[in-house]
Amino acid sequence: MKKKINILMVDDQPAKLVTYEVMLSDLDENLIKATSGKEALELLLKNDIAVVLLDVSMPELGGFELAGMIRQHPRFQRTAIIFISAVHMTDRDRLAGYESGGVDYISVPVIPELLRAKVRLFAELHRQTWQLGELNRELRLLSSRLLAAQDAERRHIARELHDGLGQELVSAKMILEGTLARDTTQFRESVSEAITTVDRALQQVRSMSHLLHPPLLDEVGLISALRWYLEGLTKRSSIASSLDVQPRDFPRLASDLETAAFRVIQECLTNVFRHSKARRVWVALAQRDGQLAITVRDDGKGVKSEVTEFSPDSLGVGIGGMRQRIKEFGGEVRVKNANPGTVVEVVVPFRSPS
Repeated sequence: MKKKINILMVDDQPAKLVTYEVMLSDLDENLIKATSGKEALELLLKNDIAVVLLDVSMPELGGFELAGMIRQHPRFQRTAIIFISAVHMTDRDRLAGYESGGVDYISVPVIPELLRAKVRLFAELHRQTWQLGELNRELRLLSSRLLAAQDAERRHIARELHDGLGQELVSAKMILEGTLARDTTQFRESVSEAITTVDRALQQVRSMSHLLHPPLLDEVGLISALRWYLEGLTKRSSIASSLDVQPRDFPRLASDLETAAFRVIQECLTNVFRHSKARRVWVALAQRDGQLAITVRDDGKGVKSEVTEFSPDSLGVGIGGMRQRIKEFGGEVRVKNANPGTVVEVVVPFRSPS
C-alpha cells in the first residue's frame, strides 16, 4: 500500500480549487485546499506537504511572497512549489517565481493532463525520498542492534574465556604442580615445561577476555578501563601513552555510552598501533556544556585526506563502525592531520546513568 502524499492547493477563488481537485483526483493523493496565504502557512505547519500549487495573484499575500516565506522555513526547503498564473507569464515574471522558490510554472487555462503529469512527478519524487529516508532509518536501527549484539557477544565470550577455559587451565596447572612435587628429575622437567605452557595460555586467555570486554568497564567505569587499556598498550607496543580527564571526579556515564566511548577509543588506539608508526599517543576526555568530548592524538605519520573527508572508498570497517556508534548517540566524529600525527575528535551529548 503506497503512502499518500499531501498536495496543498492555494487560491483565493474556491471555484478554482474545486477545479484543481477534480483534475487531480485520479492521482489518489491527499488534496488539501487553502483560500489565503495565511491559511496555507497554517496548513503547512500542521502537515507534511510534498507539493504546493500556488496562485500567483492573490490579495494580501501574493504567490511570490508566500513562496519566499515557505522557503525560509527549514522544513520546506525541498517542498515543490508550482505556480499557476494567467497574467504573470513573462520571462521576468518566471525568473521572479523561480527566485522566490518555485520549481515550475503552469499557465491558465490549465491543461488537466499537464497539471496531473507535473504534480505526479513531484509527488513521486517526494514519496521516493521518504521511502529512502525510512530505509536509512531502518538500516541505522539494524546497525545499532548489530553493534549492541556484538558488544553483548563480546561480553559473553569474555566471561566464557575467563570462567570456563581459564578455570580449566588453572585446574590443569594445579594438577601438574602436584605431580611435579612427587616425580623424578626428568619427569619434573617435562611437567615444569608443561606448567610454563599452561601459564602462557592462562595469560593469553586473560588478555583476550579483557580485550573483548574489560571487567573494569562494568565494575568501576570507563576511566579505570581506559587506564588499564593504555597501560597494556604501552607494555605491548612501547608506545608511550597518557590520559587526561576533566573534571578529575569524572562521573559514571550510562552503560551503553561508556561501552561506545571505550570501543571508539580502543579502535583509535588499535589504528595508532597498527598504522601510525607513532611513539606517543594522548587520550583526553572532558565533560563540558552537556557533552562528552573525546580526543585521541598521536605523533605518527598521519592519514590521507580521503580518510579525513570520510570518503567511502577509504574507510575501513573500524572507522565506519566508530562513526556509526557515535551517530546512534547524536554525536559527531572528526579526523584531521596534526602535523605530525593524527587527531580524532568525538563529541557526543552527555548522558548520566538512568
